[in-house]
Amino acid sequence: GQTVDAFWHSIAHADPLSVGINCSLGATEMRQYVAELARIVPCRVSAYPNAGLPNAFGEYDEAPETTGELVGEFATSGLVNIVGGCCGTTPEHIRCIADSVREVAGRTPPEASDVLTHFSGLETLTVSPDSNFQLIGERTNVSGSALFRRLIKANDYEAALSVALDQVRSGANLLDVNMDEGLLDSEACMTHFLNLIASEPEITRIPIVVDSSDWKVIEAGLKCIQGKGVVNSISLKAGEDEFLTQARLIRRYGAGVVVMAFDETGQADTSERKVEICERAYRLLT
Repeated sequence: GQTVDAFWHSIAHADPLSVGINCSLGATEMRQYVAELARIVPCRVSAYPNAGLPNAFGEYDEAPETTGELVGEFATSGLVNIVGGCCGTTPEHIRCIADSVREVAGRTPPEASDVLTHFSGLETLTVSPDSNFQLIGERTNVSGSALFRRLIKANDYEAALSVALDQVRSGANLLDVNMDEGLLDSEACMTHFLNLIASEPEITRIPIVVDSSDWKVIEAGLKCIQGKGVVNSISLKAGEDEFLTQARLIRRYGAGVVVMAFDETGQADTSERKVEICERAYRLLT
């Protein structure tokens, strides 16, 4: 459902060994997406197309030689490192693919072109030195909106979606979602609401901020959002091991993160403490 640009940016900074496209389309229809992927990601690219699109009977008519030629062009154009075949391909298709790439060097990943921050829903939000303040809609937070809290408690998720839509239409660049309330099953509420948001393109076009003081709720949210969202938040409150474990998981899910100025002895209450905690967190994360 995402725009190509938003999807690529959401995975480009997740530090995978490889990314790619398989199944779904034949090589002809797949090529534009493989090329866009190859343009941006700093890792290996794979492509496993079907043997064309299926006919009216669900069968695949593309000849092995055609599949081999099409996939071979991916390689000679410098788009891929790993190739194969998916639905409709046979051992003969795979042989033709292998023959077409046997003497071709794999793609060389591009160097990182910038250090800008990218987030995404269906659309990309780029935070550059020229950017103004980013507006985070907080009304889909049970602590920040009495109306939203009443709707969630009443299980009126359709009306709760209208609160999210109002935030987007009012100019929010990101949407904060928080379900931390003692009488709620926060993990279930977060999962259900974010799954509903995912089916509303006008809402989910902006990045989601998964907001909770409970790591299980944060991880439940990360499993639901598409694109590259933001976690709010983690801290050194429980020590370095837990901090780094959570940070690595957030990176693996492809999200950004807010780090609170909070450590084992409490919240920073002076300028010196703020600098001390933030410097320590930065060193650990980098």
